[in-house]
Amino acid sequence: MNTVDLIIWIAGLAIGASFIYILWSYAKGLKACPREIWILFASKVIEYAAYGAMNVTFALFLSSDVGMSDIGAGSYIGAWSITLTVVMILVGAVVDAIGIKRTLLLGCSTLLIGRLFMPFFTNIYAVTLLGFVPLAAGTAIMGPVLSVGIKRYTTKESSALGFGLFYTLMNVGWATGAWIFDKVRTIMGEHGHTNFLGFEISTYQTIFLVTLFLTIPNFIIFLFMRNGVELTEEGKVEIKPIIFDKAHGDNFIKVLLGVTKKAAKDTLEIFRGVIKEKSFWYFILMMLVIVFVRLIFYHFHYTFPKYGIRVLGEGIKIGSLYGMLNPIIIIFLVPFMSALTKKVSSYKMMTIGTILSAFSVFIALMPAESMQWLMGTWVEELVFDRWLELAPELRNPYFFVLIFFIIIFTIGEAIWSPRLMQFMTEVAPKGKEGSYVSLSYLPYFAAKFVAGPMSGWLVATYTPEGAESYPNHYMVWLWIGGMAIITPLGLLFLKKVFTKNISEQ
Repeated sequence: MNTVDLIIWIAGLAIGASFIYILWSYAKGLKACPREIWILFASKVIEYAAYGAMNVTFALFLSSDVGMSDIGAGSYIGAWSITLTVVMILVGAVVDAIGIKRTLLLGCSTLLIGRLFMPFFTNIYAVTLLGFVPLAAGTAIMGPVLSVGIKRYTTKESSALGFGLFYTLMNVGWATGAWIFDKVRTIMGEHGHTNFLGFEISTYQTIFLVTLFLTIPNFIIFLFMRNGVELTEEGKVEIKPIIFDKAHGDNFIKVLLGVTKKAAKDTLEIFRGVIKEKSFWYFILMMLVIVFVRLIFYHFHYTFPKYGIRVLGEGIKIGSLYGMLNPIIIIFLVPFMSALTKKVSSYKMMTIGTILSAFSVFIALMPAESMQWLMGTWVEELVFDRWLELAPELRNPYFFVLIFFIIIFTIGEAIWSPRLMQFMTEVAPKGKEGSYVSLSYLPYFAAKFVAGPMSGWLVATYTPEGAESYPNHYMVWLWIGGMAIITPLGLLFLKKVFTKNISEQ
């Protein structure tokens, strides 16, 4: 057994044992919860695997199969992401009106429609109407209700464990989605085609087809849920029947339309209520400052796949570089960081974490030659032979630059990301936590108007399709990093302003 085999075995056993222990620890504290919570956990893994695989494929599909330009595809994804956010805000009240089970079945049915048509159409109008629109609606419906379900199926004492396991399994789903993305591309080739039921579908459409097959079992397991289930603070499972609100009508569709309309009205009322508060505007200013580092995630999902395929080579496991490495590290690092820093203020942790995440982007500016010393070592064998399975002609020390960048970014994320939600609830006035958390997405919502076209412009300008080489590819990261550092610099320079006008509890 050589060095690499020994490392793989030791690391594999350690990771496997640690993961089993994490799951067992969570499960032990949730044993009193109803079966519905385990159905939600299973659906979380399945849905995030499907969504993760589709998410990194969208921009590639729009350019390769639909025929859109890089800028056009980036702008389209930006508009779609904005639509998803709007729908998510509006449908938040739906679950209260029709119950968790009905809401999940509604969302899953909508996703089934989108994923049924995406593999078989390339016309932009058909893809939009039958694919992207149902996907936006289904994703928006499924997102909030999963969180609501965790809250209703746990007690105040066990809710932290419920959300902890929820976050862990979400990352398992993301990693699985990245693996699906790479596996299909490895089998079929970057621009391959296959015949399915008489339809000739591309590699990217095949990825969509796989997500359809993942969504079907999700729909089936939702049928085994009971509507109206709640866990009392005493640990007793109760079933409260959901009765349609007669103010909105006496059938499912009328209720759905009624509560959505009411949600839009309530959102406006919330905004009118807090808009008069000085502290709210400082809170929004802070969320605006944090947006710049959060946009790195956006570029990892939509800019990085095209960038990686063009700069590093077609067929490489670009999904594994971020889509698997990042969530795997997060799964094990977040519980450790949370326990280690639980007495440190959220503001300080957010500042430290965003410094790491933002400045890590500049690691990608390092020349490939800076990592040449790793070539010919056991590290090269571990990364290129065992993990990425790269052909000799595709081996490039720049892979190590990107891996180093992603690892440092993820360490920073593990420090600041969990603390962001905690901070938002800490600074919100008592009784207005929900309003502040909901409206905290407004800056991110606005930023997507720029992020979408920017994503397309970056790859079109510095890694144009068909070019023989990309000597200025590092400029992609210079732009992204230049924007990302606004966050830690803003948190440092505006600390007195924020701490004076937004008091932590």
